[in-house]
Amino acid sequence: MSFVLAIDQGTTSSRAIVFRSDISIAAIAQQEFPQHFPASGWVEHEPEDIWTSTVMVCRDALEKAGLKAKDIAAIGITNQRETTVVWDRATGQAVHRAIVWQDRRTADICARMKAEGHEPAISAKTGLIIDPYFSGTKVAWILDHVPGARERAERGELLFGTVDSYLLWRLTGGKVHATDATNASRTLLFNIHTGAWDDDLTKLLRVPRSMLPEVKDSSARFGESTADLFGGPVAISGIAGDQQAATIGQACFEPGMMKSTYGTGCFALLNTGTTPVASKNKLLTTIAYQLGGQRTYALEGSIFVAGSAVQWLRDGLGIIRQAAETGPLADKSDVMQSVYLVPAFVGLGAPYWNPRVRGALFGLTRNTGPAELAHATLESVCYQTFDLWAAMRTDWPEANAANTVLRVDGGMTASDWTMQRLADLLNAPVDRPMIKETTALGAAYLAGLEANVYPEPMKFADNWRLEHRFKPAMSQATRERKLAGWARAVKGVLASDEGGVRV
Repeated sequence: MSFVLAIDQGTTSSRAIVFRSDISIAAIAQQEFPQHFPASGWVEHEPEDIWTSTVMVCRDALEKAGLKAKDIAAIGITNQRETTVVWDRATGQAVHRAIVWQDRRTADICARMKAEGHEPAISAKTGLIIDPYFSGTKVAWILDHVPGARERAERGELLFGTVDSYLLWRLTGGKVHATDATNASRTLLFNIHTGAWDDDLTKLLRVPRSMLPEVKDSSARFGESTADLFGGPVAISGIAGDQQAATIGQACFEPGMMKSTYGTGCFALLNTGTTPVASKNKLLTTIAYQLGGQRTYALEGSIFVAGSAVQWLRDGLGIIRQAAETGPLADKSDVMQSVYLVPAFVGLGAPYWNPRVRGALFGLTRNTGPAELAHATLESVCYQTFDLWAAMRTDWPEANAANTVLRVDGGMTASDWTMQRLADLLNAPVDRPMIKETTALGAAYLAGLEANVYPEPMKFADNWRLEHRFKPAMSQATRERKLAGWARAVKGVLASDEGGVRV
């Protein structure tokens, strides 16, 4: 039993990857599932689609690898964080579609809580800001808008879970209602200092305690899958939210280590060790992982638009046919032009957290064309990462002394142009690993650690392999000029905030 099955349940697809004991990949299966947009700013998933696609890819991956349940030492789960499911304890039937992390329907609830002065106390306990992004207000919305749901929840008939918890419940045939500390830390209901659900927060959001899952270590004996799913029971022994799983997959176990994942958006996490660092720059304080009852914390910054800016070049402007064209196109740009794209298509994330502003282009001339737009688009991802990097170094001065190297993963890291520009603007090395599937690898490691397939963290870190290191090669004068131009562009966008006024 030297194989581990990782479930990577994402926003647009479910994937399953079988890892060998040497962390090489034996098989991968993936399936997309429908997205639902019932109103402006609303994003939903059908929980049954999440479940059926997950089971299907697990079976497909096992078949591709030529393995049976008895060959799998453990299952690890990583998931789209904050997405919220409420279901019937007796039947497993969801009472409403899952409300996805991107969903903004609870903006009014969040605005009211802020106006009532709750944010400082909530941030002190959870490390989060009040925002529709997190799960707590989504649960409250479901209880208030599904007829009879609040009464049923008060009677103990309904359960709440993030996607990991929902999958665990289904995999174990309804026997286990649990989650791990990383997912719990994204709910607005969990005290990251005590490691427990918080009575004040559950009362404030009016979420009955009986709905909440048990919180365990990220590597723990969660339960067993029912025998009918994969031809025999398999232990489930690892769970982490996707960005935390990527941090583990990148072996960022030492304080000062940092990873950044470039997908639709970008998520950067800086390991701060056993000390939770309160941000003064609107970053999030979160649990990176919990092993042996010991919590390790991180500072996290979220960028809403990274890869989706390249999609805009392709689908919105039609100036490229595929993402791989952007780097070579950017290489052809006019060096005398300084074009800046601030891609605030859905507002700005950390460290600004302004959902009202919208994107803008600065520095256009008559000679600005597709090459300059590609250049500005790729560079915008690097500038936004710099903003997170700078905020993290301000919040946690130890990062300055740690000689931090940024480990990167996600689709955009395939672009050598972007990764080199990232190293140039950060003035720090950027490391791209051999294994690109770092999120799934993190889930597999947590499961394999409990199942004795993989060694303790520092020995596992020895398995991390570098594919390419990008070293800074830009002059200090050029770097400072470009960063100053970016700062002026962001200032211009923030100044355009009309406070929600529509003309």
